[in-house]
Amino acid sequence: MKKTMKYRAITITKNKISKNNQRAAKTRRQRGYQWEDTLVKRFKKTEGWKAFRLGSPSTGLPDVLAVNTDESKIFSIEAKSGTGTSLIVPFDQIERCLEWIKTFDIYKNRMVLLAFKFSSKKRVAVAKYENRELREYYKIWNEKLEISDIICNYNGEIFIKKNSKRESIDLKECKMPFKTKQRTSANLK
Repeated sequence: MKKTMKYRAITITKNKISKNNQRAAKTRRQRGYQWEDTLVKRFKKTEGWKAFRLGSPSTGLPDVLAVNTDESKIFSIEAKSGTGTSLIVPFDQIERCLEWIKTFDIYKNRMVLLAFKFSSKKRVAVAKYENRELREYYKIWNEKLEISDIICNYNGEIFIKKNSKRESIDLKECKMPFKTKQRTSANLK
């Protein structure tokens, strides 16, 4: 009978951990969706721009597509948001953004943008946060670079991940056509 009691206790503990992990994953997805939705709303409020949230990562589409036909511009945007000190864009997400801007060759100015948002709460432990400044960075992908995982830290520094090591790279900042909480790396030094 003792074995049964221990087994139930373990099962309850595993279920509790599983539910916590599920809750955390749901929060991360919601945070990402909200950031994408914010970007779409900002573009739509800006004269001459139209924007669309294209769907989940499993669909093989970028997070956001923004176009300005008057200026012949198209942005394929991968948006990342979080409470940590760095955010990662996997290489395959950059590849699919590049495919989209190559498809729309009618536009003269075609860019892949990496939009990073660091929340005003920094996660320091499980369910523990400390306040910090909210920061946004908008980086233009350089098509001459080898596609690899990209990391942006809270100070706006960009790294490419090669052979499990970080290598600093320089991506140009994109001045957005709407009001932002944008910080440039130069502002922080």
